[in-house]
Amino acid sequence: MNTKILLSTAVLAASLLSTSVQAEERKLTLMLDWFVNPNHGPIVIAKQHGYFKAEGLDVVIQEPSDPSTPAKLVAAGNVDLAVSYQPNLTMDVAAGLPLIRAATLVATPLNTLTVLDNKKINGIADLKGKKIGISVAGNEEAIVGTMLKTHGVKYEDVQIINVGWALSSSLASGKVDATWGGFRNFESNQLALEGIEAKAFFPEEHGVPVYDELVVVANANSYDKAAIQGFNKAIEQATIYIVNHPQDSWKEFVAYKPDTLNNELNELAWEATLTRFALRPSAVDLKRYDDYAQFMYEQKIINTLPKAQDYVPSFQ
Repeated sequence: MNTKILLSTAVLAASLLSTSVQAEERKLTLMLDWFVNPNHGPIVIAKQHGYFKAEGLDVVIQEPSDPSTPAKLVAAGNVDLAVSYQPNLTMDVAAGLPLIRAATLVATPLNTLTVLDNKKINGIADLKGKKIGISVAGNEEAIVGTMLKTHGVKYEDVQIINVGWALSSSLASGKVDATWGGFRNFESNQLALEGIEAKAFFPEEHGVPVYDELVVVANANSYDKAAIQGFNKAIEQATIYIVNHPQDSWKEFVAYKPDTLNNELNELAWEATLTRFALRPSAVDLKRYDDYAQFMYEQKIINTLPKAQDYVPSFQ
């Protein structure tokens, strides 16, 4: 056999092998909880760096038109994975939705009770008789009520005002004296860019059990364990890269959607989120989930008490 034939045979074999590998890629649809932002850093970097592809995964990232629907779409079998929140996952499971926690993305709470740093409100006790703005009505009585209670203030002693998504502007204008629901890596930075200093009170330091802010959920009846394990490995690699190379990873992150991501607020939020990404996205802490579920049950947020072992499987 001459050299040309050998070369042609090798090229054909390589081509067939490449086609076979591509054919074996598992496609996963992943719906975010909101438009792409620094909270989703490991997902974007895993996509940009080819970490998903190295695990045999073709992860299709989608942004929701309605942020209340991603987990429901997973439960209905319309998407494979979705970014959600630990408290929401517990509520969904308690309501009977077939969901499990597949990974952790942000391993600390992000929500805050925020006030202006103008010496008028120095502590939570100073909120008695004040107005607190919220963006979405829901569990604020349980969370804010607990924070207030730890400082001798009743929930009935404050006025709750729904200000929609205008949390920062409502606080800056004096329409409200505090806001609940703003993320600590965004709202304070947004106010700072406008020359306004803010102070944040963290729920986990004022009577509320600690929880994972962002998790990835899958359908309890149809999830692909091997695919989720590959997904977690890729996310872990991306997170390690981000922590080791914060500036380079920032540039690669904004390259995903430069028109919407490359701005000063996102850059500040990126820096503020680095220490909050889960270094071990597949790691499981059942007690953490059970403790928060117990809190939700006692606060009457949920009517049944699910056990973490039933919806937080191990993918390690």
